[in-house]
Amino acid sequence: MSIESLGPGGLDYLPCRYGNSKVLFRGPRRSLDAPFVAFFGGSITYGKFVATPFPELVERSTGVTCVNFGSLNGGVDVFATDPYLREVSGMAQTTVIQITSPRNMSNRFYRVHPRRNDRFVEASSLLRAIYREVDFAEFNFTNHMLARLQLISPERFETVVEELQMAWIARMRLVLSQISGRTVLLWAARQTPEASAQDPEADSAFVSREMIDKVSELATDYVETVISDDAIKAGTEGMVFNELDAPAARLMLGPSAHQEIAQSLVPALT
Repeated sequence: MSIESLGPGGLDYLPCRYGNSKVLFRGPRRSLDAPFVAFFGGSITYGKFVATPFPELVERSTGVTCVNFGSLNGGVDVFATDPYLREVSGMAQTTVIQITSPRNMSNRFYRVHPRRNDRFVEASSLLRAIYREVDFAEFNFTNHMLARLQLISPERFETVVEELQMAWIARMRLVLSQISGRTVLLWAARQTPEASAQDPEADSAFVSREMIDKVSELATDYVETVISDDAIKAGTEGMVFNELDAPAARLMLGPSAHQEIAQSLVPALT
């Protein structure tokens, strides 16, 4: 059973596709004929384990149709390379782009799956040359690979991080420059950008304040939501998941955090 499907005690995300996109988004499928706000992002925007994710909460507050184009474990590559999503951003009144970690995007060192960006596909010859002792065939996920590379050599790992950060800036600037309508760049994480840049386990790991400054100049607005201690302490309260998903649920943001994100966004969208 896929994680997009209904499981015992879990949510039915009603996964759907739009146009000719191959990406599965959270349903139910919405009409794009009326004015709408498009939300691009990863698992937080998708609202994994959350019955009412923040795009839906924003719609309830503003009365404006909000279409959730968040994708599970999606990174910049999903909305940077999907032609239909570029078309959607041209149709939307406003496009909200959740800042995601550069670890889940293709770069000079490795390639990720075009739709499930957390899936490691292949290491480049350049990365293999830097880490000659590593057998990259044993990795299926970017997090696992990056954690191993850092453990083997923190010094060489700095080169990898620098590449990820440079590629992220270039990719995000490209995405924002191609959107003709209003854009809102969204930071939604437990940590500040300053803390996130130093924490490989952070929601948006390796993204620094300086990186945000370099891309936010191309956005209409920038909204920063650092989740409160109370929302973090709430843990999985109000989340919907089965027993097998409990460890994964503890890593995600819960309903209280989504409420805070929505409250931060409403002024920018009204």
